[in-house]
Amino acid sequence: MPLQKDDPKSLGGYRLADRLGAGGMGMVYRGRSRSGREVAVKVVHARYAADPVFRARFRQEIEAARRVSGAFTAPVLDADPDAATPWMATQYVPGESLAARIRTHGALRLTELRPLALGLVEALRDIHRAGVVHRDLKPANVLIAEDGPRVIDFGISRAAENHNTLTETGQMVGTPPFMSPEQFTDARTVGPASDVFSLGALLVYCVTGRGPFDADSPYLTGYRVVHNEPVLDGVTGPLRAVLTRCLAKDPADRPVLDVLAQEFAEVLPEPSSSETQTVTLRLPAAPPPDVSTAPVPDRRPRRRTPWLLGAAAAATAFTVTGYLLLGPGDGESEARTGGSAGAAESRWGTLPTGWKPWQTTVSATAEQGVAKAPGYEGDTSPSCVSNGAAVYCAGSALLPTRVDATTGRTLWRSGIAPPGVAADRFITTVLGVHEGRVLVQLTITNDTGMGETQSVLALDHESGAKVWSRPVSTESMGAAYADGVVLTQEDDGGAVTVRSAADGGVRTTVPVPPGWFCIPLATGDTAYVTCDDQAVGSNANTIYLVDPAGGPVRTLESPAQPGSFVGALSGQLLFLETDDEAANNSPDLIYTRVVRVDPESGKRTVTKLPERYRGGVATLARGTLYLATSSGLVTAFSPTTGERLWSSHTTLETPGQVSVDASGRTLYLAGATGRVVALDARRGTALWESSARAQVLGNSGLLPVVWFNRGALVLSTPDGTIFTLDPANPGRKAVAPG
Repeated sequence: MPLQKDDPKSLGGYRLADRLGAGGMGMVYRGRSRSGREVAVKVVHARYAADPVFRARFRQEIEAARRVSGAFTAPVLDADPDAATPWMATQYVPGESLAARIRTHGALRLTELRPLALGLVEALRDIHRAGVVHRDLKPANVLIAEDGPRVIDFGISRAAENHNTLTETGQMVGTPPFMSPEQFTDARTVGPASDVFSLGALLVYCVTGRGPFDADSPYLTGYRVVHNEPVLDGVTGPLRAVLTRCLAKDPADRPVLDVLAQEFAEVLPEPSSSETQTVTLRLPAAPPPDVSTAPVPDRRPRRRTPWLLGAAAAATAFTVTGYLLLGPGDGESEARTGGSAGAAESRWGTLPTGWKPWQTTVSATAEQGVAKAPGYEGDTSPSCVSNGAAVYCAGSALLPTRVDATTGRTLWRSGIAPPGVAADRFITTVLGVHEGRVLVQLTITNDTGMGETQSVLALDHESGAKVWSRPVSTESMGAAYADGVVLTQEDDGGAVTVRSAADGGVRTTVPVPPGWFCIPLATGDTAYVTCDDQAVGSNANTIYLVDPAGGPVRTLESPAQPGSFVGALSGQLLFLETDDEAANNSPDLIYTRVVRVDPESGKRTVTKLPERYRGGVATLARGTLYLATSSGLVTAFSPTTGERLWSSHTTLETPGQVSVDASGRTLYLAGATGRVVALDARRGTALWESSARAQVLGNSGLLPVVWFNRGALVLSTPDGTIFTLDPANPGRKAVAPG
């Protein structure tokens, strides 16, 4: 990152060239000595330089780092903790952090793990021989150089015999997923065995992409570290036994480093020469994909996350404040002394010029139209549609709003609600966007919550002004948009009307059988109407395939279980059927069969799934079906054979529907707190997890979905927060709109 105008140009005789990263205490720069030697210069933030406690911590870090020398650490070359701006210069290590490596490329193979594990053991031996305990060994504090790993950042280390910490209440003393139980319960007892525990957690993360105690909040993570057994799914064979002993609750039960080195050498395979070359080639980080699609929001009821705030969790609170703010050490929160992320590859694409991650609320003051959200109390989740340089949002008690996707500014809020109607009586939904028209459904409820009036409107995308409007039957379950048309049920609901999104003109109508329950739907550019016979004991259903150009409507009689349509695959319609009785009261569905239907001939191909898959609403993307359970298990399987491709446990509770980017390489899902997990779509390995964003959890019942906008991720949370993430660097700090 280039220097900014407020950055110093030189310190202690070192000329600063650019920024390498930022941490809780300071900034790290790449510098050059007078002789031309490259160094990493760590500088304490000005706001902390006058604080005697922080200055003492920095002096302690320098002393600890100077005591340590070895092939797998970055030695201190120069320092001045007493300067007006305290600084320290260490060896510059050209390479990305282990956190960035796994975030970009996924979990490591065992042959890749061997040199890392043995190098880290040697680094810890050098650190402990110097009488120092690191106390913050985590992926962000390990750099991947060409000749092996480097352990950096001794900011919270201390001499092994020194049991008087300088950390004050409210300041971070570690990173919860990689901390030992004794760091939570009694920091005075922390010794070398604590680093062995952290090493075990780090290596589990390297193999699986997840920590052994990951949870949806750092407080719950701390509770699990102290009380629960590690989750080692994905770690097999002799390595599992070794890492299990590293993660023993009692420090005395953990292996010493000399024994650990021998065990790693025995259980981890040597890489072949070709694999060694592959590891080198996979190290550079990669840039963001341009995406334009997103799944239909999942409207299953949400279970509340069980926040455990027992004695251990409460004791954890003061240790994780910085973790809550900075995340586990990636992005701008990562103070690394290595080089840039490296050469660009194809996973991530290029973000728009001027884009920065932003965070706003759906009730922010609008520049045009209705300035304030009338009566909105911040307890419902907005649903949004991404289109071009804009994000359009709506929801319960919300007026349609346009947000600038680059800056987060609220450009307009449309006053489409009738005068005098209270906010808790209207519900708005953005259906889609077509050639400058924003298609919106407006429902006005009565005092009992039942629909009183319903209409579909087209708004001008520049101003939010109404262009056209049509009333919709209050018996209708909603309208749908696809490929330039809007599908509505009007009058008595006896037909579905297909209207032009541009001017509201009628393209065609689709008569529906009397006594049947019909819903207009859209998947991608496919518009269709699904109707179910409401007669007692009948399972009959009909799907009408609508031609947006006004051509003939095709009819499929009872092609599959009602409500099971997923999408289109290779010219066939795909249905995923469930066992409703087996699900009982579970929030998850149990899927049993895949049905493929030729829309021309009506021929059905039924494939019984080889196992019963659990999950919410399925996502079909790039020839693969994806499901996520309420416990955070994500499964990918073939829509033609039903074969399981992979399963991956995440720490999310009750996540929303899976979203897959346009390249098909990365999938995302989010929890109610706004925390996002990114997985490799081919292997299911975890790439990264972001921090939570919601301040409170609302009760709208909408589960969060990740949307895409020109390479960025867009999300909303139940408290009305709307924010964006850089998928290549999710730890980047969000800025205020503007």
